Amino acid sequence: MTTEKSPQEQLLAMRASIDNFDAALVHILAERFRKTKEVGALKAKYDLPPSDPAREGEQVERLRRLAEKSDLDPDFAEKFLEFVIREVIQHHKAAARS
Repeated sequence: MTTEKSPQEQLLAMRASIDNFDAALVHILAERFRKTKEVGALKAKYDLPPSDPAREGEQVERLRRLAEKSDLDPDFAEKFLEFVIREVIQHHKAAARS
């Protein structure tokens, strides 16, 4: 005999799954920023500019396409990437100053 879970139990299970996704996102972002800090150190060492508008544009377009294929709002994906890029550029500028 199977018993249906209550709405509260279903909600808790869904939230646990969301919490797992949030944890994965944090870990992935941490890894991404570790790698972009390496890029910043390399750029600083060779006196390269902290931003690369051509690459950033390519990345925005690539992420928008991925978002569309994944049924995610491409505008949201672009805003998210732009936020990340701004943070990365700040890290690169800081690396250049040190």
